[in-house]
Amino acid sequence: MCLPDARGMVLLVDDEPLLLRALQRILRPEGHRVATASCQEEMRTALADPALDVILLDLFLGKTNGLDILDRVKRERPEIEVIVMTGHASVESAVGCMRCGAFDYLEKPFDDAHRVCTTIRKAIERRQLVSRNRELEQELMGRRGGPELVGSSPKTRAVRRMIESLRHNESNVLIQGESGTGKEIVARAIHTASPRCGESFVPVDCGALPESIIESELFGHRRGAFTGAVGAPGLFRMADRGTLFLDEIGEIPSGVQAKLLRALQHKEVRPVGASEAVPVDIRVICATNRDLAAMVSDGLFRMDLYYRLNVVRIEIPRLRERREDIPQLAHHFLIKHRREGSLVGGFEPEALEMLSRRDWPGNVRELENAIESGLALASGERLRRADLGLGAGILGAALAARSGPEVPLSLEAYERCAIERALQETGGDASEAARRLGIGRSTFYRKLSKHEILARRDPRGAGVGASDAIR
Repeated sequence: MCLPDARGMVLLVDDEPLLLRALQRILRPEGHRVATASCQEEMRTALADPALDVILLDLFLGKTNGLDILDRVKRERPEIEVIVMTGHASVESAVGCMRCGAFDYLEKPFDDAHRVCTTIRKAIERRQLVSRNRELEQELMGRRGGPELVGSSPKTRAVRRMIESLRHNESNVLIQGESGTGKEIVARAIHTASPRCGESFVPVDCGALPESIIESELFGHRRGAFTGAVGAPGLFRMADRGTLFLDEIGEIPSGVQAKLLRALQHKEVRPVGASEAVPVDIRVICATNRDLAAMVSDGLFRMDLYYRLNVVRIEIPRLRERREDIPQLAHHFLIKHRREGSLVGGFEPEALEMLSRRDWPGNVRELENAIESGLALASGERLRRADLGLGAGILGAALAARSGPEVPLSLEAYERCAIERALQETGGDASEAARRLGIGRSTFYRKLSKHEILARRDPRGAGVGASDAIR
């Protein structure tokens, strides 16, 4: 008999109805909850159940190879234990299943029902042990101040599962998503969950580094390597034994891409002005809101560098693709930005409804900004729709600030209006203006140049910086 704490949910996947009924009669008296599936479509629905512990999978499901299904399960739900069953047993197939991540291998027909129960019990015990270890790791992560991925939508849970599956993996990761979706938070979560969590996490905004100094910033330089050079280790060496996060990787100039590829391939960097390379031990995570594959096709990004970075790919969903997370995110930001002594404790229903219906072109970053702004204006115990002040966004406000005849019917004029309004609202802070517009800083600077909107130079001589005042 199964132990009381070793009972769980078991999914039976086989296209033989008689076998499914026989297995149900064996497992249900043992206290297990049992679900069945006779095809991939039925299995896909059951696989989404977070309570699922074990899958008993036929190796030959119609014309489908069970090893392909096993591989998909271990990628999508690595925590689930899979027991393979087949009527065509062989040493080769058994070894193949175990290499693909199967917990065990059973031969049909089942002459020994006790062995079936024992195998499932052991799989559930292992599942519970792994789950408990994960809970302890997450608790420890929380104590270390790890970032929190807020939301319970299927797409958010899929990102969490991907992060969990990478916790003992050192592969390079490419994070793809629109501006404001939280790519750096995901990168920090990957770092915090990894064995490198005790070392440095070094974020680099590649789009904000002037092309003339990006090589020196990344790889370092020796004293006297160029005029004014006093010597610096570079960001690669600062991240040694830790994680280097290259945000806006699509903005890396083509001349630096070859040197970046070499640094990743050989795990070493050559500082500007140095004759010898310096070894580095880093894990690289990159992020972009651009289509790198299209850039490769257009000759704007090296193909070999793309494949070196795109070992593991994580797609961050847009906020409008996971609207069920919006109320939870809104409450999270309310607690985060609520000042001490504030009476605001929640949202009026119509305010939450409006937040959930909005498209959020700036994604989570725009939502957080709206909540923070609403808290500054709120006068009651709950945030109201009027407090949030969400109209047509920055672009609509920019156009509303000018009378109709003054704005020509052209996209360039609309774009200039939006940029000027963003700079006005942020007091000339270029970095914050770019953030509110939902674009990268390098893109924002290019648009400033395009529209001949001048920026004051950084007094330190570093060019346009993160907090430049725009005039």
